[in-house]
Amino acid sequence: MTASTEKLADKLLSLPCEDRIYLIDRLLRSLNAPGREDIDKAWAAEAERRLDEIETGNQKTIPGEKVFKEIRKRLEK
Repeated sequence: MTASTEKLADKLLSLPCEDRIYLIDRLLRSLNAPGREDIDKAWAAEAERRLDEIETGNQKTIPGEKVFKEIRKRLEK
């Protein structure tokens, strides 16, 4: 990282939280990163897809109690 970039970063970090959030959002948009709305839509679609798989029997479910028992067992090692 260049010295000027480091200086700029220090100045930006001293801004109020709301201003930093605004700048983060602008920078992410400039990178063509998906926005919050797009991310929320993608998660909703994924949840619907998974629910459909369960309801149609295409996906086997595991009881939560069994899952947590297995996790505890792994953590004890």
